Amino acid sequence: MERIYTLNHYFKETFGEKVYKLSLDGGFTCPNRDGTIGTGGCIFCSEGGSGDFAANRTLSISEQIRQAKHIFSCKQTGQKYIAYFQAFTNTYGPLPYLKKIYLEAMEPDEIVGISIGTRPDCLPEEVCILLSDLNKQKPVFLELGLQTIHEKTAQFIRRGYPLSVFENAVYQCHDLGLNLVCHLILGLPGETKEDIFETIQYVNHLPIQGIKLSMLHILDGTDLADYYRQFPFPVYEKDEYIDLIVDCLECIRPDMVIHRMTGDGPKDLLIAPLWSLDKRSVLNGIQKRLKERNTWQGRKEL
Repeated sequence: MERIYTLNHYFKETFGEKVYKLSLDGGFTCPNRDGTIGTGGCIFCSEGGSGDFAANRTLSISEQIRQAKHIFSCKQTGQKYIAYFQAFTNTYGPLPYLKKIYLEAMEPDEIVGISIGTRPDCLPEEVCILLSDLNKQKPVFLELGLQTIHEKTAQFIRRGYPLSVFENAVYQCHDLGLNLVCHLILGLPGETKEDIFETIQYVNHLPIQGIKLSMLHILDGTDLADYYRQFPFPVYEKDEYIDLIVDCLECIRPDMVIHRMTGDGPKDLLIAPLWSLDKRSVLNGIQKRLKERNTWQGRKEL
C-alpha cells in the first residue's frame, strides 16, 4: 500500500525492520466503569476493556512480554517489539505504579518503544511529565480514544468527556514531544459518511501523528449488543466498508501514519459484522480498491 503511510512503513523507517506490537494488560480499570464517571463503560466496550487479545493480567509485565513474544515466534521475521498497554485505561493509576510497569516493559533490549492506550481525561500533568521523561529513553506512543467529534454520538456511546478535553490533551502531550495516535470508529449508529469525514478533517488539523480506523464491532455482553437486538441498525457490508476506508484514506494528511484500517473482534463475542473476522481479506480488498482508483491524486483536500 505504497500510496499511504502505513505503520509497517513507519516502523521500518524508524527502527530499520518490521516491528511487532505485544498486547499487554496492566491490570487497570476505567473511570467510566468504576463510578468516577459512570459504571457501564462505553456502550461498545467488552468486559475485556478493548483488550480482549491482551495477555493475562495476573502475570507480571515481564512474563506477559515473554508469552506474547512466544505467540509471534512462529511467524516473525524481526526481533524488535513495541510493548502495547491495550486493555482499559492505561494511565488510570497511581504514578509510582505507572512508572514501575512502564519501566518494566521498556527494560528488554528488544522492546524499542511502548504504546499506551488511554482516555484524554486521564492524563494529569504528572503523568504527562512521566511519559515525556520515558520518551527520552525509548519512544512513547500515546493512543487516545476519540471515536467521533459529534456530541450527539458521543453521548449515545457514553464516551464521558467533551471534545475540548480531547483537544487540550492533544496539545499538552504534543508540547511534551509525545507521539499521538487517535482512535476513530466508523459506522457508529446515526453517523453518515459526511459525519466521519468531518471527524477526519478535525484530526487532520491537530498535531496528531497517527490514526487508527476501525469499523464498529457489536460484541456479545455489551450494552451496544442489547441495543442492536432491540433496535437493529445498519452495519457496513464488506464492500461498503472498503469503499469508505479508501475515501477516508484519500482525505487523511499525507504525513499521518495509518496504524489500523480494520479490526477483528473476538470470534466468540462478535455478533456483527462477521466478515471482519477475515482481516486479511479486508486488507487485500482495500489494496485492490486503491489500485482501481484511477483518479488518485494523493489525497483530497477537505
